[in-house]
Amino acid sequence: MNWKRPDIQKLIDAVLVLRTPAEARHFLRDLMTESEIEEFARRLRAAELLSQKVPYSKIVEETGLSSTTVARVARWLKSEGGGYRRILHRLSSEA
Repeated sequence: MNWKRPDIQKLIDAVLVLRTPAEARHFLRDLMTESEIEEFARRLRAAELLSQKVPYSKIVEETGLSSTTVARVARWLKSEGGGYRRILHRLSSEA
């Protein structure tokens, strides 16, 4: 993916200017379908469970994600750059 494409950079910039949970809810609602939002929420939940060393089979059962998607989330969770890792760390720091 070309992250430097102007339209993709504009999307990143848009996310960065959100200030409140309400703004984020409204933007996500306008940007994605309800099923896409639910899918991304399940992926984030899978990342959280993977970081807690929960077995894939339990994650598939709880989230309804395919084992392929759980494996992909696991790969991204472990990868350098680690967007999931950073977000989970920040969320746990705020709790």
